[in-house]
Amino acid sequence: MTNKWSITQVEGFEAWIGETGRLSITVIPALGGKAISLRSKAADREWLWRSGKPLGNKGLGSPFGEGDESGWDEMFPGINACHYPEEPWQGHSVPDHGEAWALPWTAELQRDALLCRVEGRNFPYTLEKVYTFTDGDTIRIDYSVTNRSESPFSFLWAAHPLLQASEGMRIRVPEGMERIEVSYSAEERLGVFGDRRRWPHAGEGVDLSVVEAASGRYAEKYYFEGKVVQGWAELLDPVTEEAITFRFPPEQVPYLAVWANYGGYGDCYHVALEPATGRMDDLAHAMKRGEAAVVEAGGRYEWFLEVDVRQRN
Repeated sequence: MTNKWSITQVEGFEAWIGETGRLSITVIPALGGKAISLRSKAADREWLWRSGKPLGNKGLGSPFGEGDESGWDEMFPGINACHYPEEPWQGHSVPDHGEAWALPWTAELQRDALLCRVEGRNFPYTLEKVYTFTDGDTIRIDYSVTNRSESPFSFLWAAHPLLQASEGMRIRVPEGMERIEVSYSAEERLGVFGDRRRWPHAGEGVDLSVVEAASGRYAEKYYFEGKVVQGWAELLDPVTEEAITFRFPPEQVPYLAVWANYGGYGDCYHVALEPATGRMDDLAHAMKRGEAAVVEAGGRYEWFLEVDVRQRN
């Protein structure tokens, strides 16, 4: 396997392109270190969804919806807007989708790896991710957060890869994951925040494992109950047998969420599989329930994602 990284310009932003003979990813450090393209060259398929808006955001503290809403962002140290509930940062703002997506990151090449880094603004952390290719169809992202303070720091991190959807695609998760907890449901089809439903059959005629048509009505975010036993989730196209699979360590990334937008939010059509270090989007809520990750004073918390893009036959 050969791989390489190169720099180009996309809509006026510096973009790093990493590729093997079968896979490519495009990362824009200035825009929260986001990926705007994840393409299977072997199948000539783009997996990441673009909104059609010009690339960009309005900076720290701005709502996610005022940015381009495209591609793959990192949500950290929270997801929903809230205030940190404990000293020494009690009352400090956790913006919508967190800080990291709206801040400029640095990027540098280290041999065959791309290192991206950002420093916290409202909180004293350093968040890093390192992109490498493990084989021609798989990219690995090694994450770490360093706590630069003298107090423990609680956080939520979740990947937010908006994937192109088509009716009939399948969402696959490990056996034994049979119940979900609702974070958001347009038209309250699944209920309200905190309601619980069965997976995948959440109601009459509702099979959450099958991607629906772009009806313009439904958009839902839910977490699987409890901690995952196996760290993986997959979106499969049964027509082409092409799939994107996310693998993660359940000890450090113990939770899994799904964001399924079938036209019910912003007239958008996409799906996101979201491995997460905490549950239910609101950091204060997660801390109260003991479902947030903690990095100790002066400590470091590490995890990874492996993203596999290939045909199943």
